[in-house]
Amino acid sequence: MFQREIDLPKKHSFFLFGPRGVGKSTLLQTFLPHEQTHIIDLLNFELETQLIQKPGELGQILKALPSSKQWVLIDEIQKIPSLLNEVHRSIEKNSHRFFALTGSSARKLKRGQANLLAGRAFTYQLHPLTIHELSKQFDLQTALSYGTLPKIYHLENNENRKDFLSSYAQTYLKEEILAEGLVRNLPAFRRFLPLAAQENGNIISWSNLASDLGLDSKTIRSYFEILEDTLVGFLLPAYSKSIRKRQKSHPKFYLFDPGVKRALAGELSFELVPRTSEYGLAFEHFFILEIMRLANYKKWECSFSYFATHDIEIDLVIEKFHHPPVFIEIKSSNKIKGSMLSPLISIVREIKGAKGFCLCQEKTRRKVENILVLPWQETRSALEEVFGV
Repeated sequence: MFQREIDLPKKHSFFLFGPRGVGKSTLLQTFLPHEQTHIIDLLNFELETQLIQKPGELGQILKALPSSKQWVLIDEIQKIPSLLNEVHRSIEKNSHRFFALTGSSARKLKRGQANLLAGRAFTYQLHPLTIHELSKQFDLQTALSYGTLPKIYHLENNENRKDFLSSYAQTYLKEEILAEGLVRNLPAFRRFLPLAAQENGNIISWSNLASDLGLDSKTIRSYFEILEDTLVGFLLPAYSKSIRKRQKSHPKFYLFDPGVKRALAGELSFELVPRTSEYGLAFEHFFILEIMRLANYKKWECSFSYFATHDIEIDLVIEKFHHPPVFIEIKSSNKIKGSMLSPLISIVREIKGAKGFCLCQEKTRRKVENILVLPWQETRSALEEVFGV
């Protein structure tokens, strides 16, 4: 059992979103008082069918609960968004009862104009395990190769981890895409997924992907939206002081977990070897995710982007209101040469107050001109120095 960093409210309703397998149900089993919690599991086919046909029956179920049931847990709320109307009514009538609402997809809620309770429920997101949560169980090679979904750390060997991740990729297709009817052309989406995984960390060319798959650019964009809405990937925009220019630039794409990325890309049979380009890309991917998870749990309210010109590319830019931007270059090398830092030095000089970090595998923190060369183990402490503990 891992101690999770997320800070959930004890006296207020909330949504808890996250991809399948990140541990939402496990977390809530320990967080919510067992004797005071009534569970409505929408993965139960009979109950799901009953409430799809008559969502108003949820109100009847809630009315029949004893007053000792302070919490109601509704698992996978996106399956029946109309239930949120009954949740809303219950919150209004009974200020002493709270709801924990989990979901692995926000698509139906966002696009179906669901009742999102207008502030009556806070919203949180749970991620795969962080370095801090794994603590002594954290192993960099395992994290880069197989990711940090909790199940990975309950399996005995790497062969079992590969089997789990392969099954996970198929489960995503079956349970999120096929069962919820998110795409009309499932074979085309199946062809799209490996290509999307192979594009992980790259600047997306909608037209090139469309050409490769024999589809139009609009369809490709809609497929990436599905990956975002089902929380298995996200688009990272290009940095610009102009919001208009930022919107016009092509984003990068990242999957939510390195192990899932390798599974979807068909790479699990290949070992990640240090000092190879594949290892470097996995190292970059993992620490971009780690930084974003930390910012989310710490509620830093940051925005993230990448920086690119015709001759400079910086992996991650962090912006926070009333703070100068932080530019982060992520390199798996255990020795950073001066030439590696030239682009970062150049851009940090140009922007007043900007900070520059080079996150790497060196053993000791050091300063090169205006850049902090940072052992990856100190990523958390360095960012806390900037944005707060």
